[in-house]
Amino acid sequence: MSTLGKLLRADVWVVLDDVQFNARDYQHRARLAAAADPEAQRWLTVPVHRPRGRDSRIGELLLADPAGTHRTVSRLVRQYYGRCPHWRETGELVEEVLAALALNERPAVVAEVSVRAMLHRLGWRGAVVRSSDLPSREGRSQRLADLAAAVGAGTYLCGPGGAKYLSERPFLERGLHVRYPPPPPLSRERGMRTASALWAFAQRGAAGVRDALAVDCVPAR
Repeated sequence: MSTLGKLLRADVWVVLDDVQFNARDYQHRARLAAAADPEAQRWLTVPVHRPRGRDSRIGELLLADPAGTHRTVSRLVRQYYGRCPHWRETGELVEEVLAALALNERPAVVAEVSVRAMLHRLGWRGAVVRSSDLPSREGRSQRLADLAAAVGAGTYLCGPGGAKYLSERPFLERGLHVRYPPPPPLSRERGMRTASALWAFAQRGAAGVRDALAVDCVPAR
């Protein structure tokens, strides 16, 4: 939920599709929270094939079992949220993701479709670009500063996780500001720090999620 709240504050989302895949992160999996108890969670993992082993970039990953993944996602999401009050609109969102799974073998594409579908329902009208299409240097902070400058941003929004390793120097050298927006109120509710946003969409609907995130837009240009 924190990531979704951060994106709502921005007017440009740079999808990091050319960074190294981290199997311990959320790049190919999500935590489904039980409808009645959001603290009761289980992993929904998409099996992936890494063409270049541990050196594979996110955008290079392939679905290891496309048909099986499609069945699992469809079954589990409906099982968890099919009886929730806002399942109808949430189900439409899920159908977009399932359609992407049927048409694409790259999980990075499917993940982008998923986030775009959520942002669209929340009324976000920003731009989406991919890091693989932009020039950047090596090094975490240098890369992020270069990407922010490449899209004409004036401010980089850094989440709680990134704050642990981010160096502001490359941003300052480019005349860029760095902001650390606090997590939105919704992410501080029971289970919401780690749960997939699907729980909130299914229980509250897009309008309820938008109100619960309660973010203000921060122009990035």
